[in-house]
Amino acid sequence: MLEVLDGGWLTTVQDLGRTGYERYGIPVSGAMDIFAFRVANGLVGNPPSAAGLEITLAGPVLAATVPCLIAVTGADLTFQVDGREMPMWMSVFVRRGSVISFGGRRWGCRAYLAVAGGIEVPPVLGSRSTYLPGRFGGWEGRALRAGDRLPTGPVSGHLPEQAGRRFPLHRLPAYSDCPTVRAVSGPQDDHFPPEGLETFFGTEYRISPTSDRMGYRLEGPPVARRRAEIISDGVPPGAVQVPPDGQPIVMMADHQTTGGYPKIATVITADLPLLAQCVPGESRVRFAAVDVAEAQRRYRQMMEMLERSWE
Repeated sequence: MLEVLDGGWLTTVQDLGRTGYERYGIPVSGAMDIFAFRVANGLVGNPPSAAGLEITLAGPVLAATVPCLIAVTGADLTFQVDGREMPMWMSVFVRRGSVISFGGRRWGCRAYLAVAGGIEVPPVLGSRSTYLPGRFGGWEGRALRAGDRLPTGPVSGHLPEQAGRRFPLHRLPAYSDCPTVRAVSGPQDDHFPPEGLETFFGTEYRISPTSDRMGYRLEGPPVARRRAEIISDGVPPGAVQVPPDGQPIVMMADHQTTGGYPKIATVITADLPLLAQCVPGESRVRFAAVDVAEAQRRYRQMMEMLERSWE
């Protein structure tokens, strides 16, 4: 097990999300940065869907009650074992009784910790992801806190021999405090006049401090609209809704399943990890228009890189 000595600012159990229940109003949830999450699992020999920890801004303090193999990816929160800084994007062997901690944020918003065997909390609706607004999934439907004891799954092989596996850093996404993310126009781009589209694709937006796992609220020049609302329809990940105040909102992992604000664009899946590492209240973002073919090509490229990039 991993024993939680301090839960950090916001640490939750996540996997790749629960699918098949959006028609009942249940969000997919799952890791915000699916690239970093998948790499963490790959480094310790887990399947991509194994449950791990999503760590936001300030990390937890964990005690290893058994020897384990772990990896930390995503945001640099100064990953440490027994007070000694350890490399990220690499599998690390941790002895029984060792303490895993984080010394402070250097860059990014969300780090991911995977442990060989995965974190085996009970699945809810086919997933171990935590959905905080609904208070289900993960560990008792909430963020971790001191005293929690997270069970881990069985492992095979000699763990110390599996340590040291790395992911090539030059193949990481273009993480940045001010990324340019690609987006496909629509599905309701016809609800916006040309000047509205020009504003959206030509503006640098600040990510509002009120942003969270449900959505990233953007602050900048208001986007002009022809219509205020639409009949509620399905909302995909990365959809950019524009409410009456003209300030766009990008739908993230815990987004609602339907909505009645027109959607000016949809951020491509391959670029959602860039947004996931943006810090609310600090980071800024720009949008670049691409077509569906380019969005599909970038997604295939990301998945191929995840499969082939191991050293």
